[in-house]
Amino acid sequence: MKPSSDHFPTETAGLPTAQPVESFQLDPGGHFDLRIAPVAKRLGNAMVRMLAYNGSIPGPTLRVRQGSELVVNVVNDGDLEGTVHWHGLRLENRYDGTAETQRPMPVGGRFTYRLTFRDPGVYWYHPHIREDYAQEMGLYGNIVVVPSEPDYWPAVNRELTVTLDDILVEDGRIAPFSPSHPTYTAMGRFGNVLLVNGEPELAFVARHGEVVRLYLTNTANTRIFNVGLRGARMKLVGGDSGHYEHEAFVDGVLIAPSERVVLDVLFDQTGQLTLEHRTPNRSYALATITVRDELAQPSLASQFGSLRTLSDMAAERARLSTYLEAEPEKTLALVAEMDLAEPQLPPGAPVVYACPMHPEVSSQQPDRCPKCGMKLVPAQPVGDAVPNEHAHSHSGPENDEPTGEDVRHAIGIEWEDDMVEMNRMTTPANMRWKLIDRGTGAEGMSIDWRFRVGDRVKIRLVNEMDSDHPMPHPFHVHGAGRFLILCRDGVVESNLVWKDTVLVSTGQTVDILLDVTNPGLWMAHCHIAEHHESGMMFSFRVDP
Repeated sequence: MKPSSDHFPTETAGLPTAQPVESFQLDPGGHFDLRIAPVAKRLGNAMVRMLAYNGSIPGPTLRVRQGSELVVNVVNDGDLEGTVHWHGLRLENRYDGTAETQRPMPVGGRFTYRLTFRDPGVYWYHPHIREDYAQEMGLYGNIVVVPSEPDYWPAVNRELTVTLDDILVEDGRIAPFSPSHPTYTAMGRFGNVLLVNGEPELAFVARHGEVVRLYLTNTANTRIFNVGLRGARMKLVGGDSGHYEHEAFVDGVLIAPSERVVLDVLFDQTGQLTLEHRTPNRSYALATITVRDELAQPSLASQFGSLRTLSDMAAERARLSTYLEAEPEKTLALVAEMDLAEPQLPPGAPVVYACPMHPEVSSQQPDRCPKCGMKLVPAQPVGDAVPNEHAHSHSGPENDEPTGEDVRHAIGIEWEDDMVEMNRMTTPANMRWKLIDRGTGAEGMSIDWRFRVGDRVKIRLVNEMDSDHPMPHPFHVHGAGRFLILCRDGVVESNLVWKDTVLVSTGQTVDILLDVTNPGLWMAHCHIAEHHESGMMFSFRVDP
């Protein structure tokens, strides 16, 4: 069923019920069929219409061997034309899954992808046309690439893939989308229901002394997750595309949209534990884990205490000194322009400007908020109270009520939507997100970068405070290669890992080193879905 001119379909009558997620171990050279179609799914007390790969949310987990190839035949029986993007994979350009590399599948159409898996780790697949809608509706799934080196990862008793997401439910239905353009383009669309593996209440069982590997993927449109687990020991071992230079014990991990984190967890205490999302204001339960008295076999607790330094990443460290000292070859600015209409006022009446996130900050001039740097926007005439609805309105889970500074961490993360009504009304027409080449002044799709296979390119990402709405951006580079983070605000990165996405915090400057390996036309963009869909993207060419 195609969307009408004013809404996407929401009815659940006659739809199949969403099924549990399946995992498939696929042989090299194998074939796999993937179908996009609507399902009915229960979220708490609400039965909602969503979209699924092969009837489940998330879609099936594909486990493949490093160095193998796979043919995936996709049928699109969803709501709109689409593609499947294979996020993080360094594969042949024509199978990247964007509208630049293939003709989108119409509703009822199909496309065959040939995938290659060069790097170990955890990856994912999702739409790349109207991501703000299709991905939010449930189209995402994981790929685990099993290393060819037997000791690439530390020993564990078992592995679990875990997707972290949120979804906005209003009046028993998923909050509406516009078929013609994205909305919530200022901050991105925050949800009020947190989902783990597609479920609002998920439970795991573990054995005493068991070591479990968690492959964590943030599939949310905009929410940054800060994941912790009290009562168990966590060891950070991997990121987007493989293992870290140094394994490290951690209390929590920060995961931006599209990033992946690989955590090994030792359950050395019995009882019930809670996997949490922690913000400065409060913690939210993501899943419960019951650790039984039964002892895990084999026992890996003593091995868990060992922290390795990996030689391949140490070798990359030794090669970085020249790039650390060099000037960047490219500098990319991340900028917002907000253009909200002034209120209708009596002739001669002055306008009061206020901060959407700190409405107590007001001025008769369109200045910037001294608390967060955001541009003040028209409020209402002098003499009336400045509206304070945004100070307590939000789309956070469980009706929590964080306010302005409570929800902005020292590195500038917006943990909730603190300007809900204004965020809802922002579209590409009044909120323009931009990537600007500071070397040439070119913006967005006018940026003309060309590299060659074998290049190593130092790129500087500047999240400018001189922007109408400074906020964090997860910057993603498609499969032209992979990159290392060199430094943040001039501080050298202490623990290297191959990445395809980096979180550039508010006001921050991040230098990355792109290792160019694949020819073709490749995209780079912010992975907040509403920002990408409203113009925060460009493409670059790699010659053989």
